[in-house]
Amino acid sequence: MIDRMRERVVAACDGASKGNPGPAGWAWVVSDDERTPARWEAGPLGRATNNVAELTALERLLAAVDPDVPLEIRMDSQYAMKAVTTWLPGWKRNGWKTAAGKPVANQDLVVRIDELLDGRSVEFRYVPAHQVDGDPLNDFADRAASQAASVQEEAGSALGSPEPPQSPDTPKAAAPRSKAPRRTGGGASSRTIKAKFPGRCLCGRGYAAGESIAKNAQGWGHPECRTAEA
Repeated sequence: MIDRMRERVVAACDGASKGNPGPAGWAWVVSDDERTPARWEAGPLGRATNNVAELTALERLLAAVDPDVPLEIRMDSQYAMKAVTTWLPGWKRNGWKTAAGKPVANQDLVVRIDELLDGRSVEFRYVPAHQVDGDPLNDFADRAASQAASVQEEAGSALGSPEPPQSPDTPKAAAPRSKAPRRTGGGASSRTIKAKFPGRCLCGRGYAAGESIAKNAQGWGHPECRTAEA
């Protein structure tokens, strides 16, 4: 379980199904700064629907975060969000039946999420998927879930897994304009830190936990790559 780190944690979760139903996977990610993944986890579901994958991702995220920590959860699934916020109260009043009198789909997952939400502070935020300038945390969770669905293997920061590959469904941004050279003689732009978790630099090579890294335009990476980019 993730320890309490601060007053507010920003997180994202996502599910994927290759065929709906088909090979499916789930993923969640939490951030230290609302953009950069700090910890993440993904796993396979065998054959399942996209809705099951989305709900499972939310359930695993809530189970992984200390219930005393206020959460902002970013999701691109309208179904999963509405299931546990808008529709849930009515389902419970109706004895877990829909307005049409039919049994609630995926009731076991919805009940479990309802239990995990009880007494905790959670704000849900919808973010569109597969956007050039989309939410980086949701994009990370989307890629991790998609990879888990494809390879049917567990992955995550605790396992030392590399960052999941880019999704072919997300349009590529236009090439950035060239910038004037930056000075790197001091200040925050030249600061290096020790990586808490393994990751991947913009050059394509990975770095290990404990290795020196520096901030660049696309995130964290090798200090020499930051200098070359500048």
